[in-house]
Amino acid sequence: MANASTETFRTARDFLLAHREDYDTAYAQFRWPELTEFNWALDWLDVVAKDNDGIALWVVEEDGSERKLTFAQMSERSNRLANWLRGHGVGRGDRLILMLGNQIELWETILACIKLGAVLIPASTLLGPADLRDRVDRGNARHVVVGSVDAAKFAEVAGDYTRIAVGEPVEGWS
Repeated sequence: MANASTETFRTARDFLLAHREDYDTAYAQFRWPELTEFNWALDWLDVVAKDNDGIALWVVEEDGSERKLTFAQMSERSNRLANWLRGHGVGRGDRLILMLGNQIELWETILACIKLGAVLIPASTLLGPADLRDRVDRGNARHVVVGSVDAAKFAEVAGDYTRIAVGEPVEGWS
């Protein structure tokens, strides 16, 4: 069931879609919705995703293999991940470094963090230990989600942060 914020967002979005080829009207009449509280992943994606078997994510790998997830699957999987992350201490306002390539887990983690209210610090997989140390320190990161292949880059990055590896198990990492 949609709440008032969801309906306000939907009305603004529908106005822009209806006037997408009429710039003058869109520019003159569009007003940003004033939302006192709105979580896009919970108040929009999860509402739209209910029983929605449309393709939400389509990842094509370099070798030509593909993975597709529907809106309903993305909603359910990001809910599960949000609950798992919450169980590992990720909460509202926590800063989380996310260092993954373009893979399903990247997008699931983004949605899960939005649902939790965590603050994402995106990090390229090309970064080395010095860059990562800087991000942990200046970003005051409490959590790190990284591909297993890049976990070793954090060996020299001191700090009391939750270490989460995606892929093959890494000793000392969740």
